[in-house]
Amino acid sequence: MLKQRKILIIAAHPDDETLGCGGTILKHQQNGDNIYLIWMTNGINARVSVSAEEKLARTQGYQAALKFIKPESYKLFDFPDNQMDTVPLLSVTQSLESEIIQIAPDIIYTHCPQDLNVDHVMTYKALITATRPGSKSFVKEIYGFEVPSSTEWNFGAPSFEPDTFVDITDWIDQKKELLKCYKDELRSFPHARSMENIIALNQVRGATANLPYAEAFITLRRVINA
Repeated sequence: MLKQRKILIIAAHPDDETLGCGGTILKHQQNGDNIYLIWMTNGINARVSVSAEEKLARTQGYQAALKFIKPESYKLFDFPDNQMDTVPLLSVTQSLESEIIQIAPDIIYTHCPQDLNVDHVMTYKALITATRPGSKSFVKEIYGFEVPSSTEWNFGAPSFEPDTFVDITDWIDQKKELLKCYKDELRSFPHARSMENIIALNQVRGATANLPYAEAFITLRRVINA
């Protein structure tokens, strides 16, 4: 029997976890692993003239996702949306350190460095700093995910070149249902964040590894004990 593991997903905004590794989360869940979620900001306060109804829809979206994912615990920080670069990296790092020490995860999934969104990049930098080798929050296995309509739009920068693929073929229908929790964040085809293109990306990533559907990651760190 496989050892029950602690899986921590650290995402800048509610919906990033589903866009980047929703199928992988559901697979871990079904395998009996314990899921933990950390969001850095609510993902909406930076929008111009945001209404109370839009804020409510955003809250209802992540609450629906929580019911779907059923994490052991979750944390929603209140860092400034789309302005995390205005906060000292040390402050973000220390906030994550305390959470990681408490959870003691076996695997972390987070944003990749090849991303356009400043909150995604700050989350990545803080996480890598928080889990540096020799620290109390050191984690041996960390993977970076891509976020449609953000990672691939970082034109001119190094591209996202995955080296790890998770087969989500048996979870693709569940991922579609999880995506519907964030229906107000989805866009119409051919937008990169349309349901059609998100699933098409999973097909492309799957085909790369000779699978029907997959989610792709870059290995940020993997320590193997000989």
